Order: sequence, then C-alpha cells, then structure tokens
Amino acid sequence: MKKLAPLLLNLIPFLMQAQTTFYEERFRPQYHFSSQKNWINDPNGLVYHNGEYHLFYQHNPFGNIWGHMSWGHSVSKDLVKWKPLPLALKEERGKMAFSGSVVVDTKNTSALGKKKENPPMVAVFTAHDSINQSQYLAFSNDQGRSWNSFAGNPVLDLNKRDFRDPNVFWYEQTKQWVMMVSMPIEKMISIYTSPNLKQWTFQSNFGPIGDTSGVWECPDLFQVPIAGETNKKKWVLLISQNSSMQYYVGEFDGKKFYNENSPTKIVRPDYGSDYYAAITFKNTPDRIPVSIGWVNNWNYANEIPTDPWKGAMSIPRKLSVKKIGSEWSLIQEPIKALRAIRSMEERLSGTISVKNSYTLPFKSNCFEMEVDLKPVKNGICGIKVAVGGNHSFIIGYDAKSAQLFTDRSNTPSNFSKQFPLSAKKYASLKTQNDKVKLHIFFDKSIVEVYANNGELVFTSQVFPEETDTGIEFFSDGNDTVFEQISFWPMRSIWK
Repeated sequence: MKKLAPLLLNLIPFLMQAQTTFYEERFRPQYHFSSQKNWINDPNGLVYHNGEYHLFYQHNPFGNIWGHMSWGHSVSKDLVKWKPLPLALKEERGKMAFSGSVVVDTKNTSALGKKKENPPMVAVFTAHDSINQSQYLAFSNDQGRSWNSFAGNPVLDLNKRDFRDPNVFWYEQTKQWVMMVSMPIEKMISIYTSPNLKQWTFQSNFGPIGDTSGVWECPDLFQVPIAGETNKKKWVLLISQNSSMQYYVGEFDGKKFYNENSPTKIVRPDYGSDYYAAITFKNTPDRIPVSIGWVNNWNYANEIPTDPWKGAMSIPRKLSVKKIGSEWSLIQEPIKALRAIRSMEERLSGTISVKNSYTLPFKSNCFEMEVDLKPVKNGICGIKVAVGGNHSFIIGYDAKSAQLFTDRSNTPSNFSKQFPLSAKKYASLKTQNDKVKLHIFFDKSIVEVYANNGELVFTSQVFPEETDTGIEFFSDGNDTVFEQISFWPMRSIWK
C-alpha cells in the first residue's frame, strides 16, 4: 500500500479533472449560449423549422483557438435552452466551412428534397481555402440532423480571395431567392437572385457608405415592423467590420437596397466592445426577426481567459425600427422567454437618492436588473456591477454630453494587451421624460445593457474575480434619483 500512495497522489489531479462538470467553470455564461468546449465565432444559418430554432455557428472541433472552421449545431424550442447536435458542416479537402445561411426550401425549388411534405433545409455557405472563397450548398432531408454536399458546387465563384458570408432569403414578390454576399475589400455588399439556389444572377451592389474603416462581412437583410405603426415595415441591412457593426434602414425592391438614413451617419446595433457578426431568424412564428450576435472581439478573441470553451452568443433580441428625429433607429429588446429562468424578484420600493454612492442589498454575478435613473443636469451617474476590492464595471450616463457609456478599466485585463484599449465606450442617448431606463444582464463574463427600451445596446466581456459580486449606484456629488428597481438572480439554462 505504501508503494501505491505516490501513484494515487499523482492520479488525483487527473481524477479531479475528469470529474469537472461542463458549464460550471469560473467565467462560463449561465444563460448565454456557448459550446461545451472549443472555439466558436459567428452565428450561422439561423432558421426556424418544425417547432425548432436552429443555431449553427463557426466552430473549431479540434481546439480552443480559431481554426479548422466547421459548423457547430444546436436546437431550441424557446431560444433559451439549447440542445447540442452533431457537427453539421465539416472542413473537407482543405476547404473550411465559413459563414452562411440556412433556408427551408418549402417549394423544393432546388430539387434537393425527397418528399413534398418534408422540404429540404439548404445551407448556403462560403468554402474557404488560402486562395479562393466561393459559395457552396449543402442540404438536409432529416430536420438538419445530417448534411450532404451538393454535387454541383460551387454555385457562385468569382475566383476571388475575399468573397464571403452569403445570406439568403425568399422574396415572395418576385418568387426568387435573394443572396446578400460580402465583397470585403471593396466595402460592398453584392445582391444576387436565383430561382432555385443553384444558378445566381448579379443584380446590384450596395456601398461603400458609412463606416469603411474595415473589411465588410456577414451581411443580413431583413424586414422589421415599425414600432407603434400597425402593419408598416422597413428593411434593415446589418454589416460587420473587423470588430464592430453598423446598420442601414430603408427599402428593398428584390434587386436593390435603398438606404433612407443619412449616408454620412454611422449607426450601430451595439456600441459595446464585444458584439459581432449578428444575423437574424427571419422566419419566426410571428414573423418578427430575432437577432443573435457573437460576444467577442477579433482584437483579443483568442486570448480571453476561458477554458475549455472560447466564445459565446448574445441573448436573442427581438427587432423593430422607429423614427428618432429624422433618422430611423433599430430597436432591440431581449426576448420575453428569458423571464422563465428568473429566480424570485428582489424589488426595492420607492426611490433612492444618491449623492456619492449606495451599495445595493444584493450581490450576484449572474442576474437581470431593471432601474430608472433621473440624472442631474450636467452630472454623471450610473451603476457599478462586478464590484469588489478596487474592481468594478461601470454603466454610466453623462448628462452634459447626453451620452451613455460603459467602462471596464477597473476590471482584470492582464491576459491581453489589446483588451484594455477598448475599455470605454460611448453613444448618444437622450432622456425620456427626464429619465434613463436601464435593463441590465450580467452573466459571469458578459454584460448586456439595453437603454430606453432598446434604443441603445452595449455588450461587453468582463473577467472579474470570483468575489467581485457587488452592485452600487453612484453619482458625482449631485443628487441622482434611482427608482423602479427590480433584480432577478438568473438560473442556469444548462441544469
């Protein structure tokens, strides 16, 4: 037995590692989607079919950094709890499966279906190697559980190194498929049409316009309701650039998109540091698009201190638009299904007046919170989360400049030289009836802030110490009133 003791001691670390339960790791989000292990980035192929929401995503099945791009796959009944499925599209013969979309070919225009009552799911995606990006098809006749490559690939090839991320939808007015595909270097989105998903005809280009500081990729064009105006809709075009996003609002005639906002104004779906490549479920049961984005940033994506996974998805957002002044604005609201994972509400009645700071009576690193604040003229006020020691993540409002901001300068960042460079983010926001309404989601390492019912959104990663769970109100010496304060600890979607 004495001889066995050293051997047993050496085995203990390995036995402990084997008993580790996934989704209980230190920084692991509890209600944001992440894969059990290994790297993920862009959401792909968001589609609703036969009672299931399908989330495909860029995935490295072999490691926890970018590489060997394939399509991971999970399904959900409610967009909250997810069931993992086997890998959908794999890297084959030296070609990675880059981003794209999935459609349900209900009319079997592609002739890839077997039975009329079971239409095929068709993936349109970019096949990538070191010298070429071209558009490929794959199809499934068993609800997305298995996939076959189309024998006639590629279906669109310009012999270009950068030509990617096809986003496809059916346009009923012309009875054709429409593809939005990125010309990254030219800062343009090309529009193609097809009767059958196999043969594509060029129609027009959109851009360059707005933010042209980085490559353009991951386009998505979709129609949304106008808030407060029954049966009226507008078209929205999302585009990603390196580590940020922008959007345009206007009209689409089946061949060309017409932007109706100022061509010089840059508006973003998210003003935080960590929101990218968002696309939408277009065919939701109520036909109101729901978006999901990748929560990370290419400047430090491979360096974030998470293991055995890297990367997560935002909470799903229901979309609409409304006119604010003379410009169309995208309105994003967290889906109501998230309320099902709230624990018992902890509510502070009445109002709280704060001159310097006020510590709230609850602590958590996994919660949802709503609060209204009345900022003092020319003052700065707000909320601190992940508070502990000298650490905090700040959600603030500068009344003088009428700007909402987030600041993670006082959170741990020694894992990356790039991470602190995007610590502070600002965006213009006017008060509503002298108030700023904040809806905050904090999930271990992700903070999402929705302001004034979704007029502005900030998404940021933060990697606090385990004891950084405090929450505080703050003001810069002026009296700020906080009211309508509701707090919900959130249950894990993985249990």
